[in-house]
Amino acid sequence: MRTNNSKVKNIIISTYFVLIVLAIFSAFVFSSFRYLTPDPILTFVLVILFFVLIFILVHRVSKYFEYDSDGAKVIIINRGLLLSDHFNYREHIVEFEKQDLIAYKFNNYLINKTLSIYLKDKRTGKRKETFNITLVPRKKRKYIRQSLSKMVKQNQQNTDSK
Repeated sequence: MRTNNSKVKNIIISTYFVLIVLAIFSAFVFSSFRYLTPDPILTFVLVILFFVLIFILVHRVSKYFEYDSDGAKVIIINRGLLLSDHFNYREHIVEFEKQDLIAYKFNNYLINKTLSIYLKDKRTGKRKETFNITLVPRKKRKYIRQSLSKMVKQNQQNTDSK
């Protein structure tokens, strides 16, 4: 099975655009924030901190996710949505044999969702890899869960028969 969340890129670009427009708009309507504090510098700092916080939150959540379980190996890729064609500073790729999958877990936090997979490792015995799947639609997460469940079940049957 092969799936990704490439359609989300336009939504993230739109979100960044809206944030920039709101920041510019708030700079022009700065006098309306006067009721927050009597000090205009403090008001300006509060508004800037608010936009920086939202920008960092969107940047942290916005990740491209690709899952490919066709063939003997499974490939899972996480990378940033913006500038990922030129800079791969947020890229996380894991490629493993299907029989190396021990378990998986979907975590649903307040702001983001993650997929944790547990793999066999020759040195430590067990290795954990975590991927951001916040922007993956629910239907695709269901398909990924089915695929991973099938692999874990097959691996457990193989170890029980040995």
